[in-house]
Amino acid sequence: MLDTGIDVPEIVNLVFFKVVRSRTKFWQMVGRGTRTCEDLFGPGQHKEFFYIFDFCQNLEFFSQNPETSQGALGKSLKHKIFDSRVALIQHLEKNHSTPELKSEIAEVLRNEVSAMNTDNFIVRTKRKIVEKYRIQEIWSNLSDEDYAAILSIAGLPSELDPESEDAKRFDYLMLRLQLALLRGQPSFNKLAEKVKETAELLAEKSSIPLIAQQMEVIGEVLDNAWWDGVTLEMLENVRKKLRGLVIHIEKTARNPVYTSIEDEIGEGAEVELPQFSSSMGLEKFREKAKAFLLQNQNDLALIKLRTNRPLAPADIQHLEAILSGLGDAEALTKAKEEASGLGLFVRSLVGLERDAAKMEFNRFLSDRNLTPNQNLFIEEIINHLTTDGAMEADRLYESPFTDISPTGPDGLFGERAGELVSIIEHIRNRAQA
Repeated sequence: MLDTGIDVPEIVNLVFFKVVRSRTKFWQMVGRGTRTCEDLFGPGQHKEFFYIFDFCQNLEFFSQNPETSQGALGKSLKHKIFDSRVALIQHLEKNHSTPELKSEIAEVLRNEVSAMNTDNFIVRTKRKIVEKYRIQEIWSNLSDEDYAAILSIAGLPSELDPESEDAKRFDYLMLRLQLALLRGQPSFNKLAEKVKETAELLAEKSSIPLIAQQMEVIGEVLDNAWWDGVTLEMLENVRKKLRGLVIHIEKTARNPVYTSIEDEIGEGAEVELPQFSSSMGLEKFREKAKAFLLQNQNDLALIKLRTNRPLAPADIQHLEAILSGLGDAEALTKAKEEASGLGLFVRSLVGLERDAAKMEFNRFLSDRNLTPNQNLFIEEIINHLTTDGAMEADRLYESPFTDISPTGPDGLFGERAGELVSIIEHIRNRAQA
Protein backbone atom coordinates (compact mmCIF):
# COMPACT_ATOMS: atom_id res chain seq x y z
CA MET A 1 0.00 0.00 0.00
CA LEU A 2 1.51 3.32 -1.07
CA ASP A 3 0.27 6.07 1.23
CA THR A 4 2.19 8.33 3.64
CA GLY A 5 5.97 8.46 3.44
CA ILE A 6 6.19 7.49 -0.24
CA ASP A 7 7.38 10.26 -2.56
CA VAL A 8 8.17 9.08 -6.09
CA PRO A 9 7.32 11.91 -8.52
CA GLU A 10 7.80 9.66 -11.56
CA ILE A 11 4.73 7.53 -10.70
CA VAL A 12 2.10 7.73 -13.45
CA ASN A 13 0.27 4.44 -12.82
CA LEU A 14 -1.37 3.44 -9.54
CA VAL A 15 -2.98 0.03 -9.10
CA PHE A 16 -5.56 -0.39 -6.33
CA PHE A 17 -5.92 -4.05 -5.48
CA LYS A 18 -7.37 -3.73 -1.99
CA VAL A 19 -10.72 -2.52 -0.66
CA VAL A 20 -10.31 0.80 1.18
CA ARG A 21 -13.05 2.46 3.22
CA SER A 22 -11.02 5.10 5.05
CA ARG A 23 -11.33 8.45 3.28
CA THR A 24 -7.96 9.60 4.68
CA LYS A 25 -6.19 6.44 3.52
CA PHE A 26 -7.81 6.64 0.07
CA TRP A 27 -6.73 10.22 -0.60
CA GLN A 28 -3.24 9.50 0.72
CA MET A 29 -3.00 6.70 -1.83
CA VAL A 30 -4.29 8.93 -4.63
CA GLY A 31 -1.80 11.58 -3.54
CA ARG A 32 1.12 9.35 -4.54
CA GLY A 33 0.27 10.10 -8.16
CA THR A 34 -0.16 13.87 -7.79
CA ARG A 35 3.55 14.68 -7.41
CA THR A 36 4.75 16.91 -10.24
CA CYS A 37 7.73 15.81 -12.32
CA GLU A 38 9.38 17.96 -14.97
CA ASP A 39 10.83 16.52 -18.21
CA LEU A 40 9.42 13.07 -17.35
CA PHE A 41 8.64 12.16 -20.96
CA GLY A 42 11.47 14.20 -22.48
CA PRO A 43 12.74 17.81 -22.49
CA GLY A 44 9.79 20.10 -21.88
CA GLN A 45 7.35 17.17 -21.61
CA HIS A 46 6.30 17.37 -17.98
CA LYS A 47 4.06 15.05 -16.02
CA GLU A 48 0.52 16.35 -16.44
CA PHE A 49 -1.58 13.28 -15.58
CA PHE A 50 -1.52 9.85 -13.97
CA TYR A 51 -3.74 6.76 -14.19
CA ILE A 52 -5.45 4.76 -11.45
CA PHE A 53 -6.30 1.16 -12.23
CA ASP A 54 -8.80 0.17 -9.55
CA PHE A 55 -9.85 -3.48 -9.28
CA CYS A 56 -11.83 -3.16 -6.03
CA GLN A 57 -14.40 -0.46 -6.84
CA ASN A 58 -12.84 2.07 -4.48
CA LEU A 59 -13.32 4.84 -7.06
CA GLU A 60 -17.02 4.05 -7.42
CA PHE A 61 -17.37 4.02 -3.65
CA PHE A 62 -15.73 7.39 -3.03
CA SER A 63 -17.37 9.03 -6.06
CA GLN A 64 -20.65 8.76 -4.12
CA ASN A 65 -19.21 10.80 -1.20
CA PRO A 66 -20.23 8.07 1.30
CA GLU A 67 -19.91 7.79 5.06
CA THR A 68 -16.50 6.28 5.65
CA SER A 69 -14.50 4.71 8.42
CA GLN A 70 -11.31 6.19 9.81
CA GLY A 71 -9.52 2.87 9.60
CA ALA A 72 -8.06 1.13 12.64
CA LEU A 73 -5.35 -1.30 13.55
CA GLY A 74 -6.30 -4.56 15.22
CA LYS A 75 -5.86 -4.86 18.95
CA SER A 76 -2.39 -5.76 20.15
CA LEU A 77 -1.77 -9.09 21.89
CA LYS A 78 -1.27 -7.20 25.15
CA HIS A 79 -4.66 -5.50 24.65
CA LYS A 80 -6.40 -8.83 23.93
CA ILE A 81 -4.93 -10.43 27.06
CA PHE A 82 -6.09 -7.50 29.20
CA ASP A 83 -9.60 -7.67 27.70
CA SER A 84 -9.77 -11.43 28.27
CA ARG A 85 -8.76 -11.13 31.91
CA VAL A 86 -11.39 -8.44 32.48
CA ALA A 87 -14.04 -10.66 30.85
CA LEU A 88 -12.92 -13.59 33.03
CA ILE A 89 -13.17 -11.78 36.37
CA GLN A 90 -16.47 -10.19 35.33
CA HIS A 91 -17.91 -13.63 34.59
CA LEU A 92 -16.54 -15.05 37.85
CA GLU A 93 -18.01 -12.17 39.88
CA LYS A 94 -21.46 -12.49 38.34
CA ASN A 95 -21.50 -16.24 39.02
CA HIS A 96 -19.96 -15.91 42.50
CA SER A 97 -17.53 -18.70 41.65
CA THR A 98 -13.86 -19.32 42.52
CA PRO A 99 -13.34 -16.04 44.44
CA GLU A 100 -9.64 -16.84 44.99
CA LEU A 101 -8.99 -17.09 41.25
CA LYS A 102 -10.99 -13.93 40.62
CA SER A 103 -8.93 -12.03 43.21
CA GLU A 104 -5.69 -13.36 41.77
CA ILE A 105 -6.53 -12.30 38.19
CA ALA A 106 -7.81 -8.93 39.41
CA GLU A 107 -4.47 -8.34 41.13
CA VAL A 108 -2.63 -9.09 37.88
CA LEU A 109 -4.76 -6.46 36.14
CA ARG A 110 -4.30 -3.96 38.98
CA ASN A 111 -0.51 -4.41 38.80
CA GLU A 112 -0.60 -3.63 35.09
CA VAL A 113 -2.69 -0.52 35.71
CA SER A 114 -0.31 0.53 38.49
CA ALA A 115 2.58 0.26 36.04
CA MET A 116 0.94 2.75 33.67
CA ASN A 117 3.01 5.93 34.01
CA THR A 118 0.64 8.92 34.11
CA ASP A 119 3.51 11.15 32.98
CA ASN A 120 3.37 9.33 29.65
CA PHE A 121 1.37 11.59 27.32
CA ILE A 122 -0.68 8.63 26.00
CA VAL A 123 -1.64 7.52 29.52
CA ARG A 124 -2.20 11.11 30.64
CA THR A 125 -5.51 11.34 28.77
CA LYS A 126 -6.86 8.51 30.99
CA ARG A 127 -5.13 9.69 34.16
CA LYS A 128 -8.23 9.75 36.41
CA ILE A 129 -9.24 6.21 35.45
CA VAL A 130 -5.71 4.87 35.88
CA GLU A 131 -5.30 6.48 39.30
CA LYS A 132 -8.69 5.19 40.46
CA TYR A 133 -8.03 1.56 39.56
CA ARG A 134 -4.60 1.49 41.14
CA ILE A 135 -6.42 1.25 44.47
CA GLN A 136 -6.64 -2.38 45.56
CA GLU A 137 -9.91 -2.13 47.52
CA ILE A 138 -11.90 -1.01 44.45
CA TRP A 139 -11.29 -4.34 42.71
CA SER A 140 -13.17 -6.35 45.35
CA ASN A 141 -16.59 -5.18 44.15
CA LEU A 142 -16.75 -3.92 40.58
CA SER A 143 -19.89 -2.66 38.84
CA ASP A 144 -20.64 -2.80 35.11
CA GLU A 145 -19.54 0.86 34.92
CA ASP A 146 -16.23 -0.10 36.54
CA TYR A 147 -15.65 -2.85 34.00
CA ALA A 148 -16.36 -0.45 31.13
CA ALA A 149 -13.90 2.07 32.56
CA ILE A 150 -11.21 -0.59 33.04
CA LEU A 151 -11.63 -1.78 29.45
CA SER A 152 -11.11 1.81 28.27
CA ILE A 153 -7.50 1.73 29.51
CA ALA A 154 -6.64 -1.66 28.02
CA GLY A 155 -3.51 -1.57 25.90
CA LEU A 156 -2.06 1.64 27.36
CA PRO A 157 1.75 1.64 27.74
CA SER A 158 2.95 0.20 31.05
CA GLU A 159 6.35 -0.12 32.68
CA LEU A 160 6.07 -3.82 33.47
CA ASP A 161 9.12 -5.87 32.57
CA PRO A 162 8.81 -7.04 28.95
CA GLU A 163 7.87 -10.69 28.38
CA SER A 164 8.40 -12.99 25.43
CA GLU A 165 5.76 -13.05 22.71
CA ASP A 166 5.58 -16.84 23.03
CA ALA A 167 4.64 -16.61 26.72
CA LYS A 168 2.01 -13.97 26.01
CA ARG A 169 0.50 -16.04 23.19
CA PHE A 170 0.24 -19.01 25.56
CA ASP A 171 -1.43 -16.77 28.15
CA TYR A 172 -3.97 -15.67 25.56
CA LEU A 173 -4.63 -19.28 24.51
CA MET A 174 -5.26 -20.34 28.10
CA LEU A 175 -7.47 -17.33 28.83
CA ARG A 176 -9.61 -18.12 25.80
CA LEU A 177 -9.80 -21.72 26.98
CA GLN A 178 -10.94 -20.64 30.46
CA LEU A 179 -13.59 -18.35 29.02
CA ALA A 180 -14.82 -21.11 26.69
CA LEU A 181 -15.12 -23.45 29.69
CA LEU A 182 -17.09 -20.86 31.67
CA ARG A 183 -19.42 -20.08 28.80
CA GLY A 184 -19.83 -23.67 27.59
CA GLN A 185 -18.67 -22.73 24.12
CA PRO A 186 -17.97 -25.35 21.40
CA SER A 187 -14.57 -23.73 20.80
CA PHE A 188 -13.35 -25.33 24.05
CA ASN A 189 -12.44 -28.63 22.36
CA LYS A 190 -10.46 -26.94 19.59
CA LEU A 191 -8.57 -24.76 22.06
CA ALA A 192 -7.88 -27.76 24.29
CA GLU A 193 -6.31 -29.57 21.32
CA LYS A 194 -3.96 -26.63 20.81
CA VAL A 195 -2.89 -26.87 24.46
CA LYS A 196 -2.28 -30.62 24.04
CA GLU A 197 -0.18 -29.95 20.94
CA THR A 198 1.91 -27.48 22.92
CA ALA A 199 2.36 -30.08 25.68
CA GLU A 200 3.46 -32.71 23.13
CA LEU A 201 6.09 -30.35 21.73
CA LEU A 202 7.36 -29.62 25.23
CA ALA A 203 7.50 -33.34 26.05
CA GLU A 204 9.88 -33.78 23.09
CA LYS A 205 12.24 -31.33 24.85
CA SER A 206 12.28 -33.19 28.19
CA SER A 207 16.08 -33.15 28.16
CA ILE A 208 15.93 -29.47 29.04
CA PRO A 209 16.06 -29.29 32.88
CA LEU A 210 13.33 -26.64 33.22
CA ILE A 211 10.96 -28.72 31.11
CA ALA A 212 11.91 -31.92 32.93
CA GLN A 213 10.79 -30.30 36.20
CA GLN A 214 7.29 -29.85 34.77
CA MET A 215 6.87 -33.25 33.12
CA GLU A 216 4.20 -34.23 35.65
CA VAL A 217 2.02 -31.28 34.58
CA ILE A 218 2.77 -31.94 30.90
CA GLY A 219 1.78 -35.60 31.35
CA GLU A 220 -1.53 -34.58 32.95
CA VAL A 221 -2.36 -32.28 30.03
CA LEU A 222 -1.69 -35.13 27.60
CA ASP A 223 -4.01 -37.48 29.54
CA ASN A 224 -7.54 -37.31 28.12
CA ALA A 225 -8.98 -38.33 31.50
CA TRP A 226 -7.55 -35.14 33.05
CA TRP A 227 -9.72 -33.05 30.75
CA ASP A 228 -12.96 -34.78 31.81
CA GLY A 229 -13.12 -32.92 35.09
CA VAL A 230 -10.94 -29.93 34.24
CA THR A 231 -11.55 -26.74 36.23
CA LEU A 232 -10.55 -23.11 35.86
CA GLU A 233 -7.99 -23.50 38.66
CA MET A 234 -6.41 -26.51 36.92
CA LEU A 235 -6.10 -24.55 33.67
CA GLU A 236 -4.62 -21.58 35.52
CA ASN A 237 -2.02 -23.87 37.10
CA VAL A 238 -1.07 -25.17 33.63
CA ARG A 239 -0.75 -21.61 32.35
CA LYS A 240 1.60 -20.65 35.17
CA LYS A 241 3.74 -23.77 34.92
CA LEU A 242 4.14 -23.88 31.12
CA ARG A 243 4.12 -20.23 29.97
CA GLY A 244 7.83 -19.80 30.65
CA LEU A 245 8.72 -23.01 28.80
CA VAL A 246 7.09 -22.41 25.42
CA ILE A 247 10.08 -20.36 24.24
CA HIS A 248 11.95 -23.67 23.93
CA ILE A 249 9.56 -24.94 21.24
CA GLU A 250 11.23 -24.68 17.85
CA LYS A 251 9.41 -22.80 15.16
CA THR A 252 8.49 -25.37 12.53
CA ALA A 253 9.33 -24.61 8.94
CA ARG A 254 6.28 -24.27 6.74
CA ASN A 255 6.25 -25.96 3.38
CA PRO A 256 5.58 -23.47 0.58
CA VAL A 257 2.20 -23.69 -1.14
CA TYR A 258 2.32 -22.96 -4.86
CA THR A 259 -0.74 -21.61 -6.61
CA SER A 260 -1.45 -20.62 -10.15
CA ILE A 261 -4.51 -18.42 -10.49
CA GLU A 262 -5.59 -16.75 -13.69
CA ASP A 263 -7.86 -13.75 -13.18
CA GLU A 264 -10.39 -12.68 -15.74
CA ILE A 265 -10.61 -8.89 -15.94
CA GLY A 266 -13.77 -7.44 -17.38
CA GLU A 267 -14.16 -4.24 -19.34
CA GLY A 268 -12.98 -1.07 -17.61
CA ALA A 269 -15.03 2.06 -17.02
CA GLU A 270 -13.96 5.61 -16.27
CA VAL A 271 -15.06 6.94 -12.86
CA GLU A 272 -15.24 10.63 -12.06
CA LEU A 273 -14.24 11.77 -8.57
CA PRO A 274 -15.89 15.12 -7.79
CA GLN A 275 -13.50 15.76 -4.89
CA PHE A 276 -10.35 15.11 -6.90
CA SER A 277 -9.92 18.53 -8.42
CA SER A 278 -9.55 20.17 -4.99
CA SER A 279 -7.07 17.49 -3.85
CA MET A 280 -4.99 17.92 -7.00
CA GLY A 281 -5.17 21.69 -6.57
CA LEU A 282 -3.83 21.45 -3.00
CA GLU A 283 -0.91 19.31 -4.10
CA LYS A 284 -0.01 21.73 -6.87
CA PHE A 285 -0.34 24.64 -4.44
CA ARG A 286 1.98 22.89 -1.99
CA GLU A 287 4.62 22.42 -4.70
CA LYS A 288 4.22 26.01 -5.88
CA ALA A 289 4.41 27.40 -2.33
CA LYS A 290 7.51 25.35 -1.53
CA ALA A 291 9.33 26.58 -4.62
CA PHE A 292 8.39 30.19 -3.82
CA LEU A 293 9.48 29.96 -0.17
CA LEU A 294 12.81 28.34 -1.01
CA GLN A 295 13.51 31.24 -3.37
CA ASN A 296 12.84 33.69 -0.51
CA GLN A 297 14.72 32.05 2.32
CA ASN A 298 16.04 35.38 3.63
CA ASP A 299 12.55 36.51 4.58
CA LEU A 300 12.60 37.27 8.34
CA ALA A 301 9.49 35.20 9.13
CA LEU A 302 10.95 32.19 7.30
CA ILE A 303 14.26 32.59 9.14
CA LYS A 304 12.35 32.52 12.44
CA LEU A 305 10.55 29.32 11.40
CA ARG A 306 13.71 27.57 10.24
CA THR A 307 15.67 28.55 13.37
CA ASN A 308 12.81 27.88 15.81
CA ARG A 309 12.56 31.46 17.00
CA PRO A 310 9.18 32.73 18.33
CA LEU A 311 6.71 34.06 15.78
CA ALA A 312 4.74 37.25 16.31
CA PRO A 313 1.17 37.66 14.98
CA ALA A 314 2.61 40.09 12.43
CA ASP A 315 4.82 37.26 11.06
CA ILE A 316 1.78 35.05 10.47
CA GLN A 317 -0.04 37.91 8.77
CA HIS A 318 3.01 38.50 6.56
CA LEU A 319 3.23 34.82 5.57
CA GLU A 320 -0.48 34.76 4.77
CA ALA A 321 -0.08 37.82 2.57
CA ILE A 322 2.81 36.46 0.52
CA LEU A 323 1.20 33.03 0.07
CA SER A 324 -2.12 34.62 -0.89
CA GLY A 325 -0.19 36.20 -3.74
CA LEU A 326 0.14 32.73 -5.29
CA GLY A 327 -3.49 33.06 -6.32
CA ASP A 328 -5.27 30.08 -4.73
CA ALA A 329 -7.08 31.19 -1.56
CA GLU A 330 -9.08 27.94 -1.34
CA ALA A 331 -5.96 25.77 -1.40
CA LEU A 332 -4.24 28.01 1.17
CA THR A 333 -7.21 27.66 3.54
CA LYS A 334 -7.22 23.89 3.08
CA ALA A 335 -3.46 23.69 3.68
CA LYS A 336 -3.78 25.64 6.93
CA GLU A 337 -6.56 23.33 8.14
CA GLU A 338 -4.63 20.15 7.37
CA ALA A 339 -1.43 21.41 9.00
CA SER A 340 -3.21 22.87 12.08
CA GLY A 341 -2.05 26.39 11.28
CA LEU A 342 -0.20 28.46 8.73
CA GLY A 343 3.09 28.43 10.64
CA LEU A 344 3.16 24.63 10.76
CA PHE A 345 2.24 24.43 7.08
CA VAL A 346 5.12 26.70 6.09
CA ARG A 347 7.52 24.91 8.48
CA SER A 348 6.59 21.60 6.82
CA LEU A 349 7.75 23.05 3.49
CA VAL A 350 10.97 24.79 4.57
CA GLY A 351 11.95 22.41 7.40
CA LEU A 352 13.92 23.17 10.55
CA GLU A 353 17.65 23.88 10.51
CA ARG A 354 19.57 20.98 12.00
CA ASP A 355 21.56 23.19 14.35
CA ALA A 356 18.32 24.69 15.66
CA ALA A 357 16.86 21.24 16.31
CA LYS A 358 20.05 20.05 18.03
CA MET A 359 20.16 23.19 20.19
CA GLU A 360 16.78 22.31 21.70
CA PHE A 361 18.21 18.97 22.85
CA ASN A 362 21.57 20.34 24.08
CA ARG A 363 20.56 20.52 27.72
CA PHE A 364 19.03 17.05 27.61
CA LEU A 365 22.19 15.67 26.00
CA SER A 366 24.62 17.42 28.33
CA ASP A 367 22.89 16.43 31.57
CA ARG A 368 23.64 12.73 31.36
CA ASN A 369 25.76 10.07 29.73
CA LEU A 370 23.57 8.46 27.06
CA THR A 371 23.80 4.94 25.70
CA PRO A 372 24.35 4.40 21.94
CA ASN A 373 20.64 3.54 21.49
CA GLN A 374 19.57 6.66 23.35
CA ASN A 375 21.80 8.80 21.13
CA LEU A 376 20.44 7.04 18.05
CA PHE A 377 16.85 7.65 19.20
CA ILE A 378 17.44 11.38 19.65
CA GLU A 379 19.30 11.57 16.34
CA GLU A 380 16.24 10.04 14.65
CA ILE A 381 14.03 12.72 16.23
CA ILE A 382 16.38 15.45 14.96
CA ASN A 383 16.32 13.92 11.46
CA HIS A 384 12.53 13.96 11.49
CA LEU A 385 12.36 17.56 12.70
CA THR A 386 14.92 18.70 10.14
CA THR A 387 12.91 17.21 7.28
CA ASP A 388 9.33 17.89 8.38
CA GLY A 389 9.82 20.90 10.65
CA ALA A 390 7.68 19.50 13.47
CA MET A 391 6.22 16.23 14.70
CA GLU A 392 3.49 14.88 16.94
CA ALA A 393 4.80 13.25 20.11
CA ASP A 394 2.86 10.03 19.43
CA ARG A 395 5.20 9.39 16.47
CA LEU A 396 7.76 8.31 19.10
CA TYR A 397 5.72 5.12 19.54
CA GLU A 398 5.86 4.19 15.86
CA SER A 399 8.56 3.04 13.44
CA PRO A 400 11.42 3.96 13.04
CA PHE A 401 11.54 4.84 16.75
CA THR A 402 10.12 1.50 17.87
CA ASP A 403 12.79 -0.20 15.73
CA ILE A 404 15.29 1.24 18.22
CA SER A 405 13.14 0.76 21.35
CA PRO A 406 9.98 -1.39 21.04
CA THR A 407 8.31 0.51 23.90
CA GLY A 408 9.22 3.93 22.53
CA PRO A 409 11.00 6.53 24.67
CA ASP A 410 9.66 5.03 27.93
CA GLY A 411 11.79 1.93 27.57
CA LEU A 412 14.96 3.93 26.84
CA PHE A 413 14.64 7.01 29.01
CA GLY A 414 12.22 6.02 31.79
CA GLU A 415 10.98 9.06 33.71
CA ARG A 416 12.97 11.34 31.40
CA ALA A 417 10.78 10.44 28.41
CA GLY A 418 8.48 13.29 29.38
CA GLU A 419 11.33 15.74 28.76
CA LEU A 420 11.62 14.56 25.15
CA VAL A 421 7.88 15.03 24.66
CA SER A 422 8.11 18.54 26.13
CA ILE A 423 10.93 19.48 23.76
CA ILE A 424 9.00 18.21 20.74
CA GLU A 425 5.87 20.09 21.80
CA HIS A 426 7.95 23.25 22.41
CA ILE A 427 9.39 23.06 18.88
CA ARG A 428 5.92 22.54 17.43
CA ASN A 429 4.47 25.45 19.42
CA ARG A 430 7.21 27.77 18.19
CA ALA A 431 5.73 27.48 14.68
CA GLN A 432 2.57 29.15 15.96
CA ALA A 433 2.23 32.81 16.94
